[in-house]
Amino acid sequence: MKFKKVLSVLVALGLVTVMAAGCSSSGGGSASGSDDKTIVVGASPTPHAEILKAAENVLKEKGYTLKITEFQDYVQPNMALENKELDANYFQHKPYLDEFNEKNGTKLVSAGAVHYEPLGLYAGKTKSLAELSDGATIAVPNDTTNEARALLLLEANGLIKLNPDAGLSATPKDITENPKNLNVQELEAAQLGRSLQDVDMAVINGNYALQADLKVTDALAKEEKDSEAAQTYANVVAVREGDENSDKTKALMEALKSDDVKKFIEDTYQGSVVSIF
Repeated sequence: MKFKKVLSVLVALGLVTVMAAGCSSSGGGSASGSDDKTIVVGASPTPHAEILKAAENVLKEKGYTLKITEFQDYVQPNMALENKELDANYFQHKPYLDEFNEKNGTKLVSAGAVHYEPLGLYAGKTKSLAELSDGATIAVPNDTTNEARALLLLEANGLIKLNPDAGLSATPKDITENPKNLNVQELEAAQLGRSLQDVDMAVINGNYALQADLKVTDALAKEEKDSEAAQTYANVVAVREGDENSDKTKALMEALKSDDVKKFIEDTYQGSVVSIF
């Protein structure tokens, strides 16, 4: 049995090695294995990959083939782009991209913003803000920029007060007033929807709310379309520095900002995702 287990592990590692080799960098401005008419884009499954699929026909009319690689986390799509395994990625907002570059020494830039996902406060065990009891637990994303954004939403709804100097770096340590003695629980963004039933409320990123079948119209509170957050946290297409004006990048951005894609966003997400073009 032990031999079989070891053999299985070695086979799995061998497969991983083959897969990694297939994605290795080949130099130049394009993703490894892609040609001048193939655009390889990394994306979160919802809504980013879905929006990209809506842009596929527009790109086809321009003579381009779109290949979408889906990622479940917020780290690997940036590393894959930096390592030239992708031509672009589409999953993040600018503050997160800037923070990622600073922490990882990467040189990724925004090619332009496409949409905005209102971050919402959703009911778990407690169904309304009025029913929120002393010592209740509210879960928030644990990555720096989204956590600050979540705390600012809680502040905007009178639940806490933050040190005004904390800004987009705010953490629970920056809470200066907490009249209900709320327990702010930090979780990975992808876990929030799955953990909603275990907490009183949770502040959830738009894409993960969609994956959890939550509608922004059901949120107890949300960031408004005309708010500063709508611009600050607009989701962007990221590319390597120097590729902002490449033919591939221009074609991708034109397709994503087309009338077809705008209509798809409006019809499909009904306010959970808002185009900003």
